[in-house]
Amino acid sequence: MRKSYGVAVPRLPFRVGLGRLLLAVTAAAAVAAALVAVLGQTGVPADGETRSGSTRTRWGPLDPADRTLLTKVRQAGLWEMPAGQQAQQRASRPRVREVADMIMEQHMRLDEDVRATAQRLGVILPTEPNADQRGWLKELSGKVGDDYDRTFVLRLRAAHGKVFGVIAQVRASTRNTEIRAFSERAMRFVNTHMTLLESTGLVTRSALS
Repeated sequence: MRKSYGVAVPRLPFRVGLGRLLLAVTAAAAVAAALVAVLGQTGVPADGETRSGSTRTRWGPLDPADRTLLTKVRQAGLWEMPAGQQAQQRASRPRVREVADMIMEQHMRLDEDVRATAQRLGVILPTEPNADQRGWLKELSGKVGDDYDRTFVLRLRAAHGKVFGVIAQVRASTRNTEIRAFSERAMRFVNTHMTLLESTGLVTRSALS
């Protein structure tokens, strides 16, 4: 465990050398794809899995909620990686820039994990953020200074709160052992990200009401 400002940062097994290079290239491609989507230059919907009903896998039944979990975690990374990259350049507060860097780096690892999990389970993942997430990226692009910092922190904090609820629900109900293990890993990341965002001092009681 690496600690930053009293926040425990989870570590997944991480290959060095060539593996790190490939991960960086993949994350850069995801960031580029998200930015292209935000600019409206993609005309092909890329929402991921469209099947309904349960399917059989070697790890147990794969239910619609399980596929939804993978989709939401993937889409969270597709907008939070470019948002984190942007915040490192535009945020006015050093702590916000530091948190943005840590969240982006961790989403790179989580993105590798969700793609590998989806591939094992035969789930097609989205390749761009959803409409709300594209709107949030556009909103951030129009902010500066303290307004940018607050918008970045509160948008990400609210988004993490929503996906945390999805992860917890799937963790409690899934019949698939692969999804169960993934949800535990994802939950550690999301919980850490909420704590990091709260450490900026911008997630006040009034902001959450």
